[in-house]
Amino acid sequence: MPTEEELFAAVDALLEGEPQLPSPAERARLREAAGVTQARLAQVLRTTPQTVKNWEHGRSEPRPPRLQAYLRLLEGWAAQHPAPSESAGPAVPAAAPESDGPAAPAPASGAAAPAPSPTEAPPVSVPATAPAPGPSMARRPASAPVQAAAKKRAASTKPAPAETDPRFAHGPLAVLDGDGSAYCVGGLVLDCPARTLPELVEWALAEAKLGAARLHHHGQDADPLIVLTDTAAERLGLPAVLEDRRGLRLPEDHKVPKQLAKAKWKLTRRGFGPWARVYRPAERGKRQCVQFAVLPWGALDTRSWGDTAQLPAPDIAAVLGTYATRVLTPRGSTAVCGLELMTALRPPTRAVKDPATGSWVSGPNPGSLTEPVDPAPPEAPAEHPLVAALHPRHHVRTPDQAIDEEAYDWFRPLTDEECTQGYTHAVGLDVNMAFAAAANRLVIGTGPATHVKHPAFHPKLPGSWLVDLSHVEIDPRLPNPFTPKGIRPAGPAWYSTSTVAYAVELGYDVAPAEAYVRHEHAAYFDAWYTRLRDAYIATMADLGVTTGMPDEDFLAAMDRHKSVDPGRAAVLSAIKSTVKGGIGKLRERPQGIAYKFGEPWPALQRPTWSPHARAELIGKVRTNQHRKLMAWARAGLFPVAILSDCAVYLSHGPGPLDFMPRTPEGKPLPGGFRLGVSPGMVKHEGTRDFLWLARTVEDEQINPARHIKGDDAPDSGE
Repeated sequence: MPTEEELFAAVDALLEGEPQLPSPAERARLREAAGVTQARLAQVLRTTPQTVKNWEHGRSEPRPPRLQAYLRLLEGWAAQHPAPSESAGPAVPAAAPESDGPAAPAPASGAAAPAPSPTEAPPVSVPATAPAPGPSMARRPASAPVQAAAKKRAASTKPAPAETDPRFAHGPLAVLDGDGSAYCVGGLVLDCPARTLPELVEWALAEAKLGAARLHHHGQDADPLIVLTDTAAERLGLPAVLEDRRGLRLPEDHKVPKQLAKAKWKLTRRGFGPWARVYRPAERGKRQCVQFAVLPWGALDTRSWGDTAQLPAPDIAAVLGTYATRVLTPRGSTAVCGLELMTALRPPTRAVKDPATGSWVSGPNPGSLTEPVDPAPPEAPAEHPLVAALHPRHHVRTPDQAIDEEAYDWFRPLTDEECTQGYTHAVGLDVNMAFAAAANRLVIGTGPATHVKHPAFHPKLPGSWLVDLSHVEIDPRLPNPFTPKGIRPAGPAWYSTSTVAYAVELGYDVAPAEAYVRHEHAAYFDAWYTRLRDAYIATMADLGVTTGMPDEDFLAAMDRHKSVDPGRAAVLSAIKSTVKGGIGKLRERPQGIAYKFGEPWPALQRPTWSPHARAELIGKVRTNQHRKLMAWARAGLFPVAILSDCAVYLSHGPGPLDFMPRTPEGKPLPGGFRLGVSPGMVKHEGTRDFLWLARTVEDEQINPARHIKGDDAPDSGE
């Protein structure tokens, strides 16, 4: 008889296939039966008639997200117009997005890891027919103010109806207060009788019904998250302040770690700190792990979460629950969440059948970052063992020794003409979710780099290229697209594929002297971008900013959106920080005073440690921005300063509409910046008067984009 683990693995293997479309001939038959032209179908799917024609002749296949939309349409047509006989073509298979509904349990081979990765699921709601809770988890009525607040939140934030996974009927997390009240998503309040950490862990796993289903069928379900308020931490015997400010963990001789060890629970290597995980090795494929966020120890960074930690427990549950539903259950800083979301959506392994033994084992998942890979020498930071072996510690690498793909920090002096045109203001435009937008359809290497001499450049082959781009001519009123400071390169330098491809797009010849290319590659960030984009758009809609708004309405809504709902504004800030923090983690550098130069550090053991991926993405951010700058330059508008994703222009009025160029029909100039909420579109960042700009640039030699909002914040966290 097969074991349970073997059956689960076999089910996972069956689920791993991508949605299958009917034959090309059947696609054409269904469309013709519905009386729809190829041009009309192309319009609906936002593609070209030739592309639809290729699909119906088998010359090409649709790719996500059009694949799922096309499949859904064919399913509907197949139900309305069944084939006259079996020979007319195969039936359209029913397929659902990978994240819909609970999936089969993960194979035991991947479940015994001591540091499990959480994942997330669609919104969960408690069904009206839920079974009666046991005595230790009874639904306890909260006070009148709490009930009123919970009803108000539930009315405004009720998720779309979704099938509830009975294992996680009470949502992904609970915020525990000092009186034993556990506040869950949707206003639900549970009784928690636990007075020690081991009791709390047992309650969370056995009775609380907390957690969330995996986002990918090769991934893992998200573990329960228990958020401890100040009073809850005191009740459990935790100190109000961590004395170890460097390690940020309880000493091993503290009573709480001792209690956990006595009850046979384990802690990860980072111990019990602001974000802690308590676990036992998995048994029979069943995970046993609970995450903790200790608010008095700074688990929720104010730079990402604002004042969320100071809110009442029900409001904290609403904020974190919204983030957990739309992004994933928090398990650390927003930077950690950004990285974990990549893994949750693109798991590194899957169940595969060993041809020698016939048993199911863990194998690499195609298209994912599956194992740690050494970077190419020009991509590695100075501390990396590869670089330390080539250069002494204080050696400053030149552009032909190290890649320098970073966001813009550029400004220029004003021209005589600009000083006499009567400009009254400097207006900043900030690109929404610029780094997330650049991740969309970005191809990165998923395997090791191959070193080649004098290669022919290929714009679809990710890697790093040593090439001289100093001959590219750029208007001096624009930043150079090939350096973060916007200055002309002095000679050969290392660039990512994204950057070199832009030089080719501008019409220049490139002749790389050498390159590190990656023949194994994939659009790794696609699902990550899509989930964060949807989370961002949904949260902005909660704050009154929606897609398709007229420009005047959009600007007015943006002026007030942060004051509409402080809780949702905190979710928005966390989503934006998740994007940038996750990208930063791709090249995490060593931390701590104990680190010795040239030694490996823990981050290098992650498959997701990829400075190459970060360079490709940031190179695309910069070239995307320069492409729009060029479009406006052709209309006679030139920026005076850029910082990251914010560009400053001169204006005769205080707002964007006073200077943004339009076509004769009154529409936004094609290829340039456009006002709107979607990632890649822009919003009003801030306005200062012209004299301030002139003084900042000419006298103080400071980038005015850094202070266009009127404060010293160089980065909005997007």
